[in-house]
Amino acid sequence: MTDRKRLSSLADIAGSASRPGYEPSRHGCGIVHLGVGAFHRAHQADYTDAALAARGGDWRIVGVSLRGHDVADALNPQNGLYTLIERDAARARARVIGSIERVIAASREPAALMQALVDPATRIVSMTVTEKAYGIDRARMTADLNHSAVAADLAKPAQPTGVLGVLTEALKRRRASGTAPFTVLCCDNLPDNGAFVRAGVIDFTRRFDPALADWIATDVAFPSSMVDRITPAATQRTLDDAQQITGYVDHAAIETEPFRQWVIEDRFPSGRPAWETGGALFVDDVRPYETMKLRMLNGSHSMLAYAGFLTGRRYVRDTVGPAGFRPLIMRHLSAAASTLRPLPGIELDVYAADILARFANPAIAHETRQIAMDGTEKLPQRLLTPAAELLAEDADIGPFAFAVAAWMRYCLGRLDDGTVYALNDPRETDIAKAVSSSRSPSDLAKALHALPGLFPDRLRSDPQWLNAVSSRLGKMMRDGMQAAVASELVH
Repeated sequence: MTDRKRLSSLADIAGSASRPGYEPSRHGCGIVHLGVGAFHRAHQADYTDAALAARGGDWRIVGVSLRGHDVADALNPQNGLYTLIERDAARARARVIGSIERVIAASREPAALMQALVDPATRIVSMTVTEKAYGIDRARMTADLNHSAVAADLAKPAQPTGVLGVLTEALKRRRASGTAPFTVLCCDNLPDNGAFVRAGVIDFTRRFDPALADWIATDVAFPSSMVDRITPAATQRTLDDAQQITGYVDHAAIETEPFRQWVIEDRFPSGRPAWETGGALFVDDVRPYETMKLRMLNGSHSMLAYAGFLTGRRYVRDTVGPAGFRPLIMRHLSAAASTLRPLPGIELDVYAADILARFANPAIAHETRQIAMDGTEKLPQRLLTPAAELLAEDADIGPFAFAVAAWMRYCLGRLDDGTVYALNDPRETDIAKAVSSSRSPSDLAKALHALPGLFPDRLRSDPQWLNAVSSRLGKMMRDGMQAAVASELVH
């Protein structure tokens, strides 16, 4: 692929791609985004593109790569332009996005990063850097002193390279110059992410500047947000399709699913783009929406991942298609929805239908094996808490008992034909001990329920629940997972 016709201008796009509904150069920048990877370009930058087209404003984005420089090298020669391809069963729809103005590679331009952060025009600093990059101990809600970037930035706070250090130094400089603080908007897929980042920044700062920490605690907004959009890694097909559609070589093209969701706590003292024009939902409290996502989307994802992987279905789409077990997934979605209270702006039956359509999307190759990983970290919020609630209400616990039994069957570490696999779970050693000491499905269920800190007390001690799980686990172990799935479908 050559750079002879590199995408860099909207003027001569000859293909079928839609263009931004505004002239990018006429809008200034108001957002600095840390972690300008594929998800950001498929999500927040997409919403910002829609907001600029609908309401205008100086809200273009300065992207930042804290470590690498590949994204900067791909986007900067293209003046921030890139092709976003949405794929589903019917078609691929492409748009050129103009909301990113440029990308700073902080490892080679540290001064440019700090200049962008202290610029009075910057009113929001958003981020998608993954939980690990923050250097925050979630259990204690403090800065993790063992994190390499945290330790380095505490030693040299005026020359930061990590997320906490960068945010703190920028806020320190803004305070010293009398510039209003920016709003810090976490867009990582983490529960209560605003409070998470706020706690980390304040604790980090308090270790060397208590007065600054107090100012951050009172004057800086950290709204929470919930994000959702599957964005696979770009492939050569992505780049080839972008060139065919636009007529340009595009080294920054990405692809994604049509579905997207963004729920945001509406706390932006210095203003914000009109993201609601692109479909974002502004609310007073994001947590009930996070619960909805965890129980409906993620809970059904876990259930189908264990049942799907153990029955030889490699991808999520295989569990929903003609040879799959769609009714079982629908049953779980309905059971999860029954544990939720009504949410403004959400119709749960529509949300469930959207989830099924996403699972069935043939353009998304999401492996059941990947979703099955780290089960002990995922089960409490996705399956165990709602199961305990249904049990307390004397409601139908069958769907959740099946899902938990499927996880327990997965914990054996072997398929029905004897093929062995690694669990890839942080408590794999504890699980192996439970498996080796169990002589029956009932023994195994009791041993796994006894893992410290995993199951709620009510589930560990309730005979009805234990019997519902053990009986299903017994069928899975005795007759095979496929037979267990078929049996569940007739109940």
